[in-house]
Order: sequence, then C-alpha cells, then structure tokens
Amino acid sequence: MIRGLRKNPARALMLLAGAALAVVFPVAEGDARSRPPPPPPVIYAPPPPPPFLGVGLNDRMIADAAAYQAYVQRVTSLSAAFHDGQSVATSLRTGAAYEPAALVRGAVAFAAIAALQDQTFVASLRAAGQNPEARRLMLNRFIAEPGYVFTFPGAEGASRNAKQAIGGAGLRIIATGKAVRQSAYDVQHEAWSKDFVLDREGRLAAVKSLSSTPPPAAPELASPLRIGLAGGAPLGLGQSPLVRYQTPLIAKAMALAGFAALGEAGDSAYQRLTYLTTEQNTAFCLSMAKLNLNQCLAVAKPHYEDIFCLGQHILLDTGQCLALNGGGLQEFALGPQKPLKLAPPRGAARKPVRRRR
Repeated sequence: MIRGLRKNPARALMLLAGAALAVVFPVAEGDARSRPPPPPPVIYAPPPPPPFLGVGLNDRMIADAAAYQAYVQRVTSLSAAFHDGQSVATSLRTGAAYEPAALVRGAVAFAAIAALQDQTFVASLRAAGQNPEARRLMLNRFIAEPGYVFTFPGAEGASRNAKQAIGGAGLRIIATGKAVRQSAYDVQHEAWSKDFVLDREGRLAAVKSLSSTPPPAAPELASPLRIGLAGGAPLGLGQSPLVRYQTPLIAKAMALAGFAALGEAGDSAYQRLTYLTTEQNTAFCLSMAKLNLNQCLAVAKPHYEDIFCLGQHILLDTGQCLALNGGGLQEFALGPQKPLKLAPPRGAARKPVRRRR
C-alpha cells in the first residue's frame, strides 16, 4: 500500500487531508440527534381592531348646523312692525342671507344632532355595532338605504327630534312670514311705505349675492351643539304638530346620526357623508323660493311691496320648504292669498271719475 502511495502522491495527500479533518471535527454516532431543535417560527398576533370611538360629528358639520340654527333664530325674530324703509331693507337682507345647498347641509346636521338627544336610539345603534365588521355593514347600508336607520329601537323618538329641528323650524318661519306679509297691507296707511325704494337695482344685486354665499358662521352656537352630541344640554326644539310619515330629508338626517352614534362621522368621513347632507327636493324648493324672490324684487317699487316680497318669498316660501320636507304639517293652512293692493305713486295723476247724470 505504501508503495502504491509512493507511486501516486496525489492520492496520498488526499488521505492525509481526510485524516486531519477527522481529528479536528470528529463525527460521532448520534451527533445529529443530540443537536437542539430549531426555534419555532414567530407568529405575530393580528393588529387590534380599530377603537370603538365615542359619539361625535366633525367640526365642519357642526359649523353648518350652528349656521342653520342661527339663521332660523334670526328670521323667526324678525318684527312685522316696520317704521321706515331702512328697517325694511335690513329685514330683507337678514332673511335673504342663505344659500339653498348650505341651508340644507346645516338643516341635516342640526337634525342629526337633535336625533342624538334620544339616548335609547344611540344605545341601540352602539349595541348593534360592537365589532368592526358589524359597523362596516351598518354604515354601508346607511348610505345605500338611509331608511334602514328607522329599524333600530328609539328611532321614533329620535326622528321626532329631527322633525322638530327642521319641520318645526319651518312652521315657526311660516308664522313669522304670515305676520310680515299682513303688514304689507297694514302699513300702506303710512306715507313712507309708498315711497319708492332707492337704488332698486343695487338692492336686487345685493339680495342675489346673499343668496349665493353660505350663511354667516355662528361659532357661539357650536359649543352647545358639541355638548348636545353627548346627550348634554337640550337644544330647545319646542313642540310643533308633526306628520307621522318619514321624509327623505329626515331619513338622511337620521342616517347621519347613525354614523355619529357609531363614532364614524369624523373629519376623515366628511366627503363620504356629503351624500347624506344633500337632498334634491328640499334644495329645489329653496331654489324656487329664491327665484320667486328675485322676480318679486325686480318689479317691486314702493317699500310695502318689498315687505310683501320678504313675507311671501323669503319667509313663507322658505318655511314651507322646511316644513314640508322636514316633517311639519302635510298641508299648509295659509288660506287664499289676496292680491296686493297697489297704491298709485305719490303725485301721479288720478283717472277722472265719471258721474252719472
């Protein structure tokens, strides 16, 4: 064997290298079985579900609700006792200061906050939406079918609050409008009421501008509304006759209240919720009221005709839109509207009176 190795030096080197490795790394029987098992794979727990947030509404909708509430307070406080043309012009600007789409947004948001005053309604919604999957299904259905919200316990009481917030407000505006419209007839015995309005074109342009801009903000009313979201201080909705059926406008307000009750009406949800803050019938009705107002002011000349435009097309027409679509009276007992008696302008020549012979 040694002779063979001498004849094949390469093979001798390979044998020597193998022997050296055997000395350095001895392999004993059972070594593989004596090694510790590999550590088990790390299994990470799934992320926790999103927190179940408290009842809340985003700041933009609270601001819309406050602006709506402030507008209703302003117009229902208008006096029917006019003493000069300036008081008529001021009341006209006060009543015209709303844009139809913005008023609808504010009405829906305010009615949603009113609905959340019913704690049975809020509790039933939160009980049904305890887990994220249940909430997801509920929210999707509120968007696709707002009337679904009426199936929850407490919805009847909540919808009554929502109707008071919109329909009840409309009825109060109607009452103010009746008084103002009547004063257009009563005030004609006063000389100033027959004077022509100065700068009639400028007055019409100003009213059109007010009708195309959102109503003024009312930050002083926003804080009480935030408290009302949590069932705090009542909103002072009052009591008015209401219809039993549910309108599309009230259904959307109730669906928005459903989002707020589940804590899903925060800032990130604002764009998704814009579908619930628009309602075609109410917006069209308010737009027609604005159109009729513009046509009335375009032909009105003396101050008492401006009073008629204010009472009829700002207050009565706007109040009817809110009362009809917001669950107020189904039929309005306004009575037949007598035509406005137009007095001849001061200094105009009178037609001669023919006497019978």
